[in-house]
Amino acid sequence: MSIEKNIQTVKDFFAAIGSSDREALLALVAEDIEWIIPGEDWPLAGTYRGHAGLADLLDRASRSMETSTEPREFVAQGDRVLVVGFASGKVKATNKPFEDDWIFAITVRDGRLTRIQEYIDTQALARAAQMDASGPV
Repeated sequence: MSIEKNIQTVKDFFAAIGSSDREALLALVAEDIEWIIPGEDWPLAGTYRGHAGLADLLDRASRSMETSTEPREFVAQGDRVLVVGFASGKVKATNKPFEDDWIFAITVRDGRLTRIQEYIDTQALARAAQMDASGPV
């Protein structure tokens, strides 16, 4: 696929996330997609594989966080698309807000996302997920 088509596929993916359109998401990702979210001590850290893993990630995200994600820049070469963006929101269990500048390195093959590697502010997210001694704020 062309670089332009790969970028459009990634833009469509973010649009589907923004509209919570799971059917569109599944149509845009490979059956064996791998999504890697770094970090510890916050609800979404881990590696998610396949459509079942993606469904698990989306369920965890909706249960544990309120977030607004804004992809701001798309840079592509070959089958890779780097997305530079910003997210803000809060962790529901603690009611603590976070802000996160991020980069997603996405691989697109045959019109579908096959791998997502996130580069995010894991400290900001872990702080937002951390319980105070007395429990949630």
